Amino acid sequence: MKLYFTRHGKTEWNQELRFQGMSGDSPLLPTSYDEIKQLGQMIKDVPFEKIFSSTSMRARKTAEGINQELERPVKIVYTDELKELGLGKLEGQSIAEMRKTYEKELEHMRYRLDRYNPEVFQGEPIEQAISRIATVVEAAVESGDGPYLFVGHGASLTAAIQALTGKDLADLRSMGGLKNNSLSILETTESEADSAYTLKLWNDDSFLQ
Repeated sequence: MKLYFTRHGKTEWNQELRFQGMSGDSPLLPTSYDEIKQLGQMIKDVPFEKIFSSTSMRARKTAEGINQELERPVKIVYTDELKELGLGKLEGQSIAEMRKTYEKELEHMRYRLDRYNPEVFQGEPIEQAISRIATVVEAAVESGDGPYLFVGHGASLTAAIQALTGKDLADLRSMGGLKNNSLSILETTESEADSAYTLKLWNDDSFLQ
């Protein structure tokens, strides 16, 4: 079974280089709707069983835009479990400004999640974000034949996809973070190896004009 993943379209806060997080949300840029349409066209022939989306508006709008392009639109299941990593006091703040105060923590969030400790700004542990997203993915796999599309966010979805392939916390950012409207694909396996998921495509946005 193939599992498709995408990060929401680019938002105003993405453009302004502000932290968005679990509670923060800002509108999609006007140009994002065209990119969402291009992604939808790229996967329009995939016979999805369902789409699962974060409840954040930026993800909802992305999921709905993709669904409109599918040859066979499907039910969208909205869940808080697919929301972005909770960033506490950072949400809505300038990334550059916050680096002055939390340089070490933010470096670890970007490159070494095994050392990431968000307690100082009341953020969510990365293990918790991975767990809630993996729970949604695993429940979907067990419930039907797929394929499924999951619409989420940059930090949490990057970590969860890589963790599902069996990588350690230290290596979850080794391939970089997900770009807006990019496409990643996992495939389930019958193997009894450490992971039941194989990465088939990572962070592809070559179809965007």
